Amino acid sequence: MPRVAIVMPQLGESIAEATVVRLMVGVGSPVITDQEVMEVETNKATMGVTALCSGVLEELRAEEGVSYAVGTILGILEVTEEEVARTGVDTLESLEKKRQQEANDEQSVKGEQNLHFAVDGDGYEEAAPPEIVPSVRGLSVPTGTMGAHYISPRMRARMDEMGLREADLSAIVGTGAGGRVTVDDLERFLDYIQTWPSSNASPMRLAVADAMRRSWTRPLATVGTSVGLDKLLVHRRNQIKKAGPTLYLLRAFALAIKEQPEVAGFLIGAKVVHPRSFDIGVAVAVEDGVLVPVIRQVDQKSLVDLVQEYDDLVDRSRRRRLTEADTKGGIATVTNFGTFGLTWGTPIPLPNETLILGIGAGVKKPVWSETLSAFVPATEADLEMTFDHRVVDGGGAGLLLRRIVALLQEPETL
Repeated sequence: MPRVAIVMPQLGESIAEATVVRLMVGVGSPVITDQEVMEVETNKATMGVTALCSGVLEELRAEEGVSYAVGTILGILEVTEEEVARTGVDTLESLEKKRQQEANDEQSVKGEQNLHFAVDGDGYEEAAPPEIVPSVRGLSVPTGTMGAHYISPRMRARMDEMGLREADLSAIVGTGAGGRVTVDDLERFLDYIQTWPSSNASPMRLAVADAMRRSWTRPLATVGTSVGLDKLLVHRRNQIKKAGPTLYLLRAFALAIKEQPEVAGFLIGAKVVHPRSFDIGVAVAVEDGVLVPVIRQVDQKSLVDLVQEYDDLVDRSRRRRLTEADTKGGIATVTNFGTFGLTWGTPIPLPNETLILGIGAGVKKPVWSETLSAFVPATEADLEMTFDHRVVDGGGAGLLLRRIVALLQEPETL
C-alpha cells in the first residue's frame, strides 16, 4: 500500500525548526484528513501538525521534547490508492525522488560555481587559500586592560558552535594578552560549571534572549513621570464594556504618536522612516517568556472597539495560538508591569521598534490640592518610556510622555 509522510511544516517565513510538545496519535491508530497528530512549539506559538489524508499511522519518528527542522519526516501513514488519488498527496516514494532530484540539482549548481576549487587537467584540485594581509600592524589587543576585547577566529568558531555571544564571555576571567578570553579559558569555565544544576532553555526563552541582545545594540534611554488614575478609574466604572488601564494607555499612546509620528520612526541611513499605520503591540506574559501581539490602527478604534480584540489576543497568546501575522508590524509596544505589583521598571523596546511605554501599579498617595489647600488621597502610577536615542532625544521623549499623561486625564476623549 502507498505510504504518505507527515512532515514538519513551514510554520512561518522566519521559522526554521519547531519542538514536538505532544504526540496525539499512537502507532496503529487510524487518522482522517486534517486531523492533528501532534502539537509543536515554535518561539512564538504552539500549533498542530495535521495529516494530509486519511490512513493508519504506520511509523512515528518524532519524540516529545525534541526539535526538528522544517521538512523533517515526523511519521508515516499507510493509505489506500483511492485516498492518494482523491487528495493528490505525494507518496513517500515520490517525495524521496523529488528531494533527491533537488539535491542533485543543487550539487550541480555548486559544482559549476565552486570558487574553492580550480580546474586542473581532467579534474579538480583544491585551490590555495588567498593570502590575507593585515591592514593594521602591531598588537592585536590593547595592553593593560581586562576582558574579551578581541576574539580570535578560533574562539569565534567555538562560540558559533555553542551559540554563544560576546556578552556570554563576561563572566570569564581571561588569561590571554590584555586579559583576552582564550579558548582554553572558555573550556575551563565550561568544565567548572559542568556539575551545576541546569535546564534546557525553551524556544520562547531563546527567542526573548535573542531579541533583547539585538535591541541592546542601540543607544537606549528611559524617561519617566507619574500619572493620576482617578479620572480614568471613574470613567471605567461607568462603562458597560470595561477596558483595563492597559487599553487606556494603548489608546493614548497611539493618539500621541499620531500627532508627532517621527518619534516612532526608525533610522535608515540619513532618513527617519515614519510609521504608515499606528499599530501598537501589547506585551503579554506567558509561560517562560513574553509575547507581543499587535493591535492594528489603534488611533481609529475606540476603547469599546478595542476590548474584544484585546481580550482575544491575550487569550490566544496565553494558549500559544497566535499566528505570525498577529505579531508583525508593530511600531511601538505597551507593557503593564503593574499587574505584577511592580511600581516602576525600565522596559526594552523590540529590535524593530523605537519606543516602549510601561506603566506600574497604581498607588494611593497624598497629593496637594490647591483648591482645598490640603493634601488629599489620589491614585497614581509611574509611566516609563524607553526609546532609541538615535531617533528621539530626551526632550522629544519627555514631550510625548507629557502628551500621553494629558490624554489620560481626559479619558472620555479616548
